[in-house]
Amino acid sequence: MRSVKLKKASVRASRKRPGTPPLFMQPRQPELLQPPASPLEVLDAPSALWLGDAEAFLKAMPNEPLFDLVVTSPPYNMGKAYEKKNSLELYLEWQRRIIDEIVPRLKPAGSLCWQVGNYVDNGQIAPLDIEFAPIFREHGLKMRNRIIWHFGHGLHTKHRFSGRYEVVLWYTKTDEYIFNLDAVRVPSKYPGKKYFKGPKTGQFSGNPLGKNPEDVWSIPNVKSNHVEKTSHPCQFPVGLIERLVLALTNPGDIVFDPFAGVASAGVAALVHDRRFWGVEINEGYVAEGMQRLKAARNGDAAYRSHNTPLYDHTQSNLSKIPDTWHVVGAI
Repeated sequence: MRSVKLKKASVRASRKRPGTPPLFMQPRQPELLQPPASPLEVLDAPSALWLGDAEAFLKAMPNEPLFDLVVTSPPYNMGKAYEKKNSLELYLEWQRRIIDEIVPRLKPAGSLCWQVGNYVDNGQIAPLDIEFAPIFREHGLKMRNRIIWHFGHGLHTKHRFSGRYEVVLWYTKTDEYIFNLDAVRVPSKYPGKKYFKGPKTGQFSGNPLGKNPEDVWSIPNVKSNHVEKTSHPCQFPVGLIERLVLALTNPGDIVFDPFAGVASAGVAALVHDRRFWGVEINEGYVAEGMQRLKAARNGDAAYRSHNTPLYDHTQSNLSKIPDTWHVVGAI
């Protein structure tokens, strides 16, 4: 009961913030901000992308609670086109500085979600969720879930099993946090199941809104034929962030992404009447991100929702075994 009161109070507070009515009442489009403008200008923006360095941006912000949800997929330090590969130690030192700046600016009822994969060096992997956990623990954050994001496609490896999952680390700052489970329920596996004993014998035992989505999420990653595909080589899907936005924030709340890329987190926020502040250092990604934010604000965002059923690959002609494979030892 106490958490329900907290949610309602949070909604009321967000609607009373000066100059920040719900997005459907806001006439302003998302704003692009960059030096010589001050990062402080985002405080007056319904939603904005800052072109620049995340650490510099955070240091310029007021050292007070600002963010309802911090959700990001930081660079994995793999030497992609948008990053410079460093040693694991230097990479974690840099990420620690970013996290040190974020935590004081997270609201008491807020959540932090850090989505990571593996650091790969010389064929060996270092799961980044394991590397990050001590950093978050030092700040006294409370882990609520280690969410496994499972996807069906990716690089095929020859000297180890091909990776097909990444991890979302969900932390809260306090024990009084926003969690809107009903907003993200998924269809029950057996909706017709009934109680077989006790005072409810014969009644349906499930929730008519569906079941808890659990902590393993099968959501397609963004590949060449994905409706969300941009020039970014490793963008994360809107649906992955959408579920976090719906569950961990209320309308009018502020979603912050310090490594915004092409603003997938912003799309998830804006289509559900949240505010969004993002930071991205790559000018090309910012340009694409701004177009996506404007489309989301106008109701024209192209994205795959978190609750879209998975494609049944067995219905494709490509799933048929070639006749030439029907030889001894081939399959």
